[in-house]
Formats: sequence, structure tokens, C-alpha cells
Amino acid sequence: MATDPNKYSLNHTMLRVKDPQRSIKYYELLGMKQINKIENPDAKFDLYFLAYDTPKSLSGGQHWTARQGILELTHNYGTEKDDSFKVANGNSEPGKGFGHVCISVDAIQAACQRIEDAGYKFQKKLTDGRMRSIAFALDPDGYWVEIIAFNPVEKTEDVKETDPGTYRFNHSMIRVKDHEKSLKFYQDIMGMSLIRTSENESNGFNLYFLAYPGDEAVPKESANGVNPTAEREGLLELTWNYGTEKDADFKYHNGNDEPQGFGHICVAVDDIDAACKRFEEKGVDWKKKLTDGRMKNIAFVLDPDGYWIEVIQNEKMKRTSNW
Repeated sequence: MATDPNKYSLNHTMLRVKDPQRSIKYYELLGMKQINKIENPDAKFDLYFLAYDTPKSLSGGQHWTARQGILELTHNYGTEKDDSFKVANGNSEPGKGFGHVCISVDAIQAACQRIEDAGYKFQKKLTDGRMRSIAFALDPDGYWVEIIAFNPVEKTEDVKETDPGTYRFNHSMIRVKDHEKSLKFYQDIMGMSLIRTSENESNGFNLYFLAYPGDEAVPKESANGVNPTAEREGLLELTWNYGTEKDADFKYHNGNDEPQGFGHICVAVDDIDAACKRFEEKGVDWKKKLTDGRMKNIAFVLDPDGYWIEVIQNEKMKRTSNW
């Protein structure tokens, strides 16, 4: 029984939503489609799995556990009727931790215009501020959706059409207290590779992009306004604000304590029993071991900031669960 982290993938990011129909409509506008739904009426919640699923998608047509770049929306029954219910989007106190999900698009000006024309708001429009190559749209719950381009921004200025079938769910961002601890954890224990670092000394923060499988051949520079990893999906972005590691009392919010919002990221593995044995040997902190509770086909590891990492079996590699 062996496990190879090079075969792992960052399967999904989970967000809690107030009204699933409203949220699904939004993410369908962004080109995603519902590829799976798991109903849990006894526990009064449903899970909706959305992904890019066209012939142009990187993992279109695959079993949901064999993909990267899935968005899982969790709906707890009744929240849609509760006027006082509001999720924490992770970008304000209390509840700061998770930052955003990011969609990579073909023609960023046309893509942003299409979102605006549909009546949705922006945290940052393309023309706001100094960074003219990224935007942040707001989903119905106020989560930030970063929009980046995989084509040079200056070459798409006059393009009026955009094809959502080519979009990618590029990355999810979480803030970390101590970049050295987090990078060591995600590389040595979770088996990811650091594929890009963006240092922003004047603003006091660095960004680290990690991915499966380890692909060291990512260009350091790229066309204007194009993130060199923009064509990929299933990346994890860690944001480190200088100095937080020196503050003994500093703590980010994991999204699962109150106020709730972001839930977890999820890694799909080649052999879940062997992978969990390896995690155990490496001394991880567990939220839920594979043998705990009723659900024997999932585990949850805790990262150094207390964020939850779900571990599931890639069913294409080994059949274990009928989902």
C-alpha cells in the first residue's frame, strides 16, 4: 500500500451560501455548470459541485473526484428564508482569513463587462486603482471572485466577445500567518510544489502559488497583465502579510468558527488509506481521521493556521465510494 503525492490534485474549494439557486445562476454566468449534487436531508444540508465542463475545459467529462478546479457550494436548509443570515466572506473582521476564488478568462474587458451587464457588483473594477489587469467581482453572498486573463490585456481591449467555455477556475487564496511554516506544510506534507512567488515589498506582502503536480517550468515573466500560471486550474495562493508571524496573538479565521463562510479546500489522493497513513506518520493535526464518525471515506487535516483540508479518494485511481 503506497501513495504518491505527485498523483494528488487540489479537487475543490468549499463555500457556504445563503441561496443555492441564486449562487448557481451566478457561477453559471461565469461558465461553470453543476456536475454533482449530494443531498443530506437528515443533516439538513446539500452540497452542489460546480466546474468547467466543456470540450475546452482542462478536466471536462471526468468523474468529479478526478478533477481539479471544482467549487463546492454548501447550503444549510432554511438560510435562504432567513433575512438575518449572512456569510463571512473572509475579507473583513471578524472572520478574516480566506480571501477569494479566481477565474481566468480569455478577454478580460469583455468578461468583466458581461458580468456588469448581468447586474452584478464589483469590489474592484478593471479600471480601478493601479492594477489594470485584474478585477474582483462579487458573488451573491459577497465572496470576492478575482478575474485574471490568460491573454495579454492590451490585445483584448477591443474584443467584445468572451467565451465562458474557455474559462478556468484558476486558484483559491487564503491568508497565512507564517509563510515559512505554511510553505513547509503544503510542500513537505501535502506534496504540493511552489510554482510562483510574487514579492510586494512596498506593500508589505508576498503571494505564493502552489500546485499539483510539481511543474517547475512555469515562466517567471509573461505578457502584460497575464499571470504566468493563468492557463492552469487547481492552484492554491497563500498571502503572507509581513510581520504577522512575529505576533504571538495574531490568528486568522478558518471560516468554520463563527462567523462562518469558507469551509475548506479538498485534496483528492491516489490511495486514501495510504495517504492518511503517510499524513499520520508526518505528524499532522487532524480535524477528522478517516476512522472517525460515520463518514469513513473522508478525512480532514488541519494546516498551520487551522484551515481545514478535506482528503478524498480519486475514484478514477481506486474505486472506494459510490458517489
